[in-house]
Amino acid sequence: MIRLVLCSFFLLPLVSFGQTIVEWNPKYELSLQDFGSKETEINSDLKSYSIASGANMEFGFQMSNYEFMFTKNFNSKVSVNFYQDASVIVAPDSSTVLKMVHYGQYHFDLTELYARKFRKELYEQKGAFSSASFFQPIFNKLQQELQAENARVSKLTNVGLEQELLALERQKVLEEIYLLEDYCKSCKPPKRKK
Repeated sequence: MIRLVLCSFFLLPLVSFGQTIVEWNPKYELSLQDFGSKETEINSDLKSYSIASGANMEFGFQMSNYEFMFTKNFNSKVSVNFYQDASVIVAPDSSTVLKMVHYGQYHFDLTELYARKFRKELYEQKGAFSSASFFQPIFNKLQQELQAENARVSKLTNVGLEQELLALERQKVLEEIYLLEDYCKSCKPPKRKK
């Protein structure tokens, strides 16, 4: 029996059980209420602002060696969740908070994009005789790319304060998500033509 659970806690301070979790959905838009950490604060005395997004890509499966050998589609095993109780915004005013929420949505969408890239790579690289750890280099590579892209956009948009630039970056992410529509969590990838 193979059992595997792998999580990526990028920008996730501390995760505990019993949290409110939102699974990524193209129709769900984050709001300030989604940043439910006790550390979230709006205070005019603050001179700085910050965000810790609870967006997280998770991969886990449990199956027999026989099932693993003949499983090609791992889409349902890769999830993108937003942990509300671990998500923090600290800002001096409501205008900045709203911009931070938009940046949190961008990061949530970006995490889904990389989850779809991961699902696609799993599908394309999984062979009948692959070891159970075949995914690890793929996951590590995509995690590095996700972090680098998030850092690039964070710097470019001043952590979302440059709303027009952030909107353009988010639109690019949404377009890429659409192009990878066969790799949503509940989708069945197309069979490769021989």
